[in-house]
Amino acid sequence: MDFPATPSNASDSNDYPGATPSQFDTAQDSTKRRSSSRSIKRRRFDDELVEYSLGLPGASIGKNEKRVRTQSYTSQLPEAVVVGTTPVTPAAPTQERRRASSKISGAGSIGRKSRRKGQLSQLSTKDLGRWKPTDDLALILGVQQTNDLRIVHRGVKFSCRFTVGELQSRWYALLYNAEVSRVALAAMRNLHPDLVAAVQQQALYSNAEEELLGTLPSNSHPAIEKFQELLEANPHIFYPTRTAKSLMNHWQLLKQYQLLPDQTVQPLPVKGQTDNIMTFSDAEETMNDSELPDYKEDGIDIEMQLADRVEKKDIRLLENCMSRWQVLVQSVAGGSAELDKNTLAVLRGRLVRYLMRSREIAVGRSTRDHTIDVDLSLEGPAAKVSRKQATIRLRNSGDFFMSSEGKRPIFVDGRPVLQGNKVKLNHNTVIEIAGLRFVFLINQDLINAITQEAVKVTIPV
Repeated sequence: MDFPATPSNASDSNDYPGATPSQFDTAQDSTKRRSSSRSIKRRRFDDELVEYSLGLPGASIGKNEKRVRTQSYTSQLPEAVVVGTTPVTPAAPTQERRRASSKISGAGSIGRKSRRKGQLSQLSTKDLGRWKPTDDLALILGVQQTNDLRIVHRGVKFSCRFTVGELQSRWYALLYNAEVSRVALAAMRNLHPDLVAAVQQQALYSNAEEELLGTLPSNSHPAIEKFQELLEANPHIFYPTRTAKSLMNHWQLLKQYQLLPDQTVQPLPVKGQTDNIMTFSDAEETMNDSELPDYKEDGIDIEMQLADRVEKKDIRLLENCMSRWQVLVQSVAGGSAELDKNTLAVLRGRLVRYLMRSREIAVGRSTRDHTIDVDLSLEGPAAKVSRKQATIRLRNSGDFFMSSEGKRPIFVDGRPVLQGNKVKLNHNTVIEIAGLRFVFLINQDLINAITQEAVKVTIPV
């Protein structure tokens, strides 16, 4: 069965067999392409740009408002197609596209302006982090005092090693860049008063200030009251934070570096003319010792008296300890016989030998508040030796015993003796205490005589 052709069927993409061709079909046959007047579901690039422009600031959409999507139409028809007697023109889609493009261009210009403003603000604040508020304050004070950026570069100590060009660019930014100066002034206002005072105390001296200091002659020795009078007489020239002490120190520096007006700098000698060169001895002869001031430091006499008292106390302590010493310390190189008739035993080291002349001696390290019979610090480094390391006793049987009383063990012939233990000492016994080695030598003749006398006393005749 044949269906009559209608304009709606003619615009569809599927044609039924037997349908009569319309004027639209004849126009499409000339271009060999079919098209539809319906809206395209797939988003086009223009639609995405239009929707993006709707989201710009100032073009927000309310809750109850709907987004309007511009519909694009594709048509290959000529500019005017006559259907019956009514002309059809595709002017509406073209106008919509022009409006959309104008909106996009307007939105793009707004976005570019906002981006440019952001970039300018970033450029203006990019270098603020390197310059600290104290640096800006020091730069401003230095320029106000000297009017020379090179002198400021040499005389002011900044937080970073800025060059002269960086100082110049920063100074111009503080003068002519409103945003930079606003941020810098706000940061300087927030500085602590102590930091501001520290920067102001290090302010450079102006030429007028140095000229006033130059009125004092270099061969004089002005007191601090003279600088105070100078400061009070010229308050409009000196910086407000100047003190008499700071003026005196600066005047002494000027005098030291021969910068005072009355100081004449001796010219350098010409090559071949060495007769006019003043030697050190000639300069010393020209000096008059009576003109040199005798400076006395505060408290030096008190310190000398205290040191004298401490030395006298140490001497008195040594004199009192001499009577209680029971061991005679002799040098290995000095002395005659190693064992005499009054020495029971000898503890011989590499540098020093200790003579045992009593039946009991204490071995250790002497301190200011503690004295010991055998001071091992005379032999070598005894920092690890206890103040009372061991005790050596002579028994009535004629045997020597050593008891360990220090924290660290004592090695006797290579065997350790812990704290609280005793060991018998024989002739030529090697004793090691904290890395110090000694040889224990016994005067056997004297020991035999003592034991025989002890036997005679105990056994009645």
